[in-house]
Amino acid sequence: MSCVAATIPLFPLGTVLMPGAALPLHIFEPRYRQLTVDLITGEVPDKEFGVVAVREGHSPDADGLAGLYGVGCTAALIDARRLPDGRYDVVTRGARRFRLIDLDTESRPYLTGSVEFLPDVSENEPDERLIAMLDAAAREAHRRYCGTAWRSDDWAEPKDDTPPDQLAHLLAADCLLPMDDRQALLEQTSPVHRLREIRMLLAREAGLLERLHAVPAPLGTFPDENSPN
Repeated sequence: MSCVAATIPLFPLGTVLMPGAALPLHIFEPRYRQLTVDLITGEVPDKEFGVVAVREGHSPDADGLAGLYGVGCTAALIDARRLPDGRYDVVTRGARRFRLIDLDTESRPYLTGSVEFLPDVSENEPDERLIAMLDAAAREAHRRYCGTAWRSDDWAEPKDDTPPDQLAHLLAADCLLPMDDRQALLEQTSPVHRLREIRMLLAREAGLLERLHAVPAPLGTFPDENSPN
């Protein structure tokens, strides 16, 4: 597996970004306002920055690398709107996974990191029937979860032609899985294993919700002091 080393801006968050998932952000902290300006003006190549999850009870400013998970996902800037007071509302989408190697707190106003991009492993030709079975099982688990978790039909299935290597990430994107499970799914580099994992995770969560007669609280319901936005 070949990895490409790079230095990218980092945006620590209290959540795990999945490739292909939409991520809207409200930017008000001065250093991340500067990051947004650098993205818009092209100071940051490809308008892409790294989102990496903060470990519970930690802060990257205080704890450095130990305060962050080791694998994150880049976010590609799609749109940015500057508000009258200098804040920004931005829309991004998850792009490439990376492994965080080192953290730089001094070169820029915002954090930057040395990373290696993390592609999927090259597997032997997978059995097409197995892939089709895993695809169908994962989608069924997603439908059951969403039917249980959401009070309305405000959710959508990935398109039928979604490639198998992208499906698990998209199924997880609108489901409120525990942080460690989301992180493990992000770090999984086998598309086949990833489909198995998302099916099991969604089936487990749907079963828990049905037994508890509860629905998950939306992301952002509770304040996260580690989140910079």
